[in-house]
Amino acid sequence: MPSTARTAARDAEANPAFRGAARAGYAANGILHLLIGALVIAVGFGAREDSDQTGAFRAVAGAPWGAAALWALALGLVALGCWHVLQAFVPRRLSPLRRVGRIFAELPQGLVFLAIGVVSASVALGARPRAEQAAEDVSEGVLTWPIGGFVLGATGLAVAGVGIGFVWMGVRRSFRSKVRIPDGRHGVVLTALGVSGFLAKGVALIIVGVLLVIAAIRVEPDTAGGLDGAVTALVALPAGPLLVCLVGAGFLAYGVFTVLRARYAKLGA
Repeated sequence: MPSTARTAARDAEANPAFRGAARAGYAANGILHLLIGALVIAVGFGAREDSDQTGAFRAVAGAPWGAAALWALALGLVALGCWHVLQAFVPRRLSPLRRVGRIFAELPQGLVFLAIGVVSASVALGARPRAEQAAEDVSEGVLTWPIGGFVLGATGLAVAGVGIGFVWMGVRRSFRSKVRIPDGRHGVVLTALGVSGFLAKGVALIIVGVLLVIAAIRVEPDTAGGLDGAVTALVALPAGPLLVCLVGAGFLAYGVFTVLRARYAKLGA
């Protein structure tokens, strides 16, 4: 990044309003996960719902003041996305290897939050997207490429790898480096929410990755999918509804943890 651009990025990072917007973004992300958790649990009890981000946004759209809520979520998520993009390039005194690692850790997160924010805004404007169908359509298109199976399989492995990373962060409690853990019972509760939330989200992402790999091997794009497909695959297992409810409870825990992260996050850590 050129020095002038880096200086501008650092000035933006230090701006109190931008930092406040990033904290609001954590709250928005937490609310989104609370909605997803509720939808996942509903599916565990037999409801026919899209238990992913687009399903959550459509549920909000149907509520009173839904459009305003969607715009608020969109603004928060876009702000959080911009924050993560800045964090990929702003830190000083990093070795070349650590800087590359920082970019790979922060930039994808930022782009994902930006994309989800755009989806929230599109639903506020009247669109009714379905992430599951979109994932299947994209997978079908990729599989028409000469190396489409390899690309889709590699994507699945990458998604599963991210899921394993979430599980590892939950088991090792390494998320504590990003959050100021308060003393006493509040700290114990916040840590417990983080552990269960990171484990549940990691399991869901691992299943999504496995489904993509299966779709690549079998050349069956209908097998690929997002979170909703992962929940559908999980509910079909023995004791599947119970497992789905546990995952949904984990998403609720992750949502509460992320809402609290709006207060306790170590911005720039």
